[in-house]
Amino acid sequence: MSDQTTPRVSLHVTPPVARITLTHQPINVIDIPMMEQLSGAISRAEAQTDISVVLLSGSDMAFSAGVDVAAHAPDKVLDMLTKFHAVFRLLVASTKVLVAQVRGHCLGGGAELAMMCDVVIASETSTWGFPEISLGCFPPVAVTALASVIGQKRAAELILSARRISGHEAEALGLVTCAVPDAEVDSKVKEVVAQLAGLSPAALATTKKAMYVWDAMHFDKGLARAEKIYLDELMQTEDAREGIEAFLEKRTPHWKGK
Repeated sequence: MSDQTTPRVSLHVTPPVARITLTHQPINVIDIPMMEQLSGAISRAEAQTDISVVLLSGSDMAFSAGVDVAAHAPDKVLDMLTKFHAVFRLLVASTKVLVAQVRGHCLGGGAELAMMCDVVIASETSTWGFPEISLGCFPPVAVTALASVIGQKRAAELILSARRISGHEAEALGLVTCAVPDAEVDSKVKEVVAQLAGLSPAALATTKKAMYVWDAMHFDKGLARAEKIYLDELMQTEDAREGIEAFLEKRTPHWKGK
C-alpha cells in the first residue's frame, strides 16, 4: 500500500501540451494526497503560457475508480470535500482546453473529473457510473453539473440508480465526446490533441471563457450549496455512516431511513 508521500500524479510537459496522468495503482482511487497532487499539477500547467491543452489520463485498467471511501469518515469528510472540490474549481477556471482519455473504470469522483473536461475520448468498453447513492451518499460535483452535460432526467437516473454504463452508452448520453474501440483510443486522442495544438492559444482561452462563463457562475454557487447539504444534512444521517461502514466492512448496509 502506498504511503502519503508516494507520487499519485505525474505531469509531463511538451508545449503546447501538458499531460497529467493519475498513477495511484491499481485503480487510481482518489485519496487526499492524490487530490493535493492533482491540484498542484493543474496549477503548474495553468501557469505555463506555452501550454494550451491539458490531457488528463489514467491507466489501462482505470481512469479512476473514484474517491477513497475511507476519506468520507466523519473526521475526514470536510478536508476531503475541501481538497477534492479545489480540483474542480481549478478545472472550471482553467484557460486550457481539457481533454480526458478514459479506459477501464471511470466511477464516482473519477467520472466527475472526466465529465468536467472539454473533450472526453473513451474506450467503448470503459465503465462509467456514480455509485455514491449505494453508500448512502451523493456525488456533489455530479449533482451540481451533470444535468447541464446530459440533461436533468438522464442525470437523475444515473445518480439515483447508481447504474453503470459503458463508454458506448456514455457517448450516446453526451457524457463522452467520442467512444472508440480500446485499440484506437491513443490514436484518437493524438488526433484531437494535434488539432487543438494547431490553434491559437489566445483564441482557445477566450472562447472557453465565453462558452462557460454562465455555467461557471452557477457551478460555483451550486457546488457550495451541495457541499453545505452534504456536510450539514447528509453526513448527519445514520444511513450515511452505515453505508460507509458497511462498504469498509464488506457487508450489506442496513438502512434505517434516518
